[in-house]
Amino acid sequence: MIIDIIGDVHGYADKLTGLLEQLGYVHNGQHFVPPEGHRALFIGDLIDRGTQQVATLEIVFAMLDADVADVVMGNHEYNAIAFATPDPRNPGEYLRSHNDIHTRQHETFLAEVPFSSEQHQYWIKRFYEIPLWIETDYACFVHACWDVDSMAVLKPMLTSDNCLTPHALEVTSREFTAPFDALERVLKGVETPLPEGIVMVDKEGTVRKRVRVRWWLDNLKSRTLHEIARAPSSALAQIPIDAMAKNIDFALKTHKPVFVGHYWLAGEPEPLSARVVCTDYSAAIDSGYLTCYQLDTAKPLPLNADNFIQYRHD
Repeated sequence: MIIDIIGDVHGYADKLTGLLEQLGYVHNGQHFVPPEGHRALFIGDLIDRGTQQVATLEIVFAMLDADVADVVMGNHEYNAIAFATPDPRNPGEYLRSHNDIHTRQHETFLAEVPFSSEQHQYWIKRFYEIPLWIETDYACFVHACWDVDSMAVLKPMLTSDNCLTPHALEVTSREFTAPFDALERVLKGVETPLPEGIVMVDKEGTVRKRVRVRWWLDNLKSRTLHEIARAPSSALAQIPIDAMAKNIDFALKTHKPVFVGHYWLAGEPEPLSARVVCTDYSAAIDSGYLTCYQLDTAKPLPLNADNFIQYRHD
């Protein structure tokens, strides 16, 4: 079996259609049918940013309903559910606040799927069907980070298929709690504090005192921030060259290959490490490409750059 692991689509249905056709999938009038011996797996972040939100969801969920594809949840699907869900502790508020930044992040989805409409309620319900992670005999699939310790925190409140429940959504939405931190790890990755007095402003305009790290590297605790931080060079220039990462309690605890999205990579695709592949090559910007890694379940390792396929629409 070949698993076609497809990166973050972000509402670009034309790119998704182009990639599926390039991979040999054929639409039968109801859904895309994979070539014999293939199955698709979407690595999350189906929504936001692009202008073809509903078309993207209809393509993906038609394949899910036909049992020719799987999907794991991205932080954007999680955020959409929380944005739509009233906060029982704070009347009039939502589990994800409707502040300017959050609303702007979600505006392309809401432009097509008006808030609280019947269509909105339908898609939020369907997002609940998406597992936070999938593990098979041959590989692990998660949107941002395969952290078994965080998964152990989350597992008791999820369904047997690792899907959210309304209770799990509420609990993981509460900042400064273990469930919140665990959810952040799984859907957004590993972070470490910046040195005192240094802040970064991300592409959404949010001021941050923490930075994401390349968790797939070995010996994180003994490396400098410059070695492991995922940040623009302009931001790294503010950090002393010998500043060490702090408070990173993480180790990759699997010998299976791990597949993620989330990280807005660029350039020629290649594995991040001997065991980790990212299929997010920034399809939501003009210079990026929707990307797939073809995994042979009979021989999942070694990972190979030749297994990447990109839809180069230009």
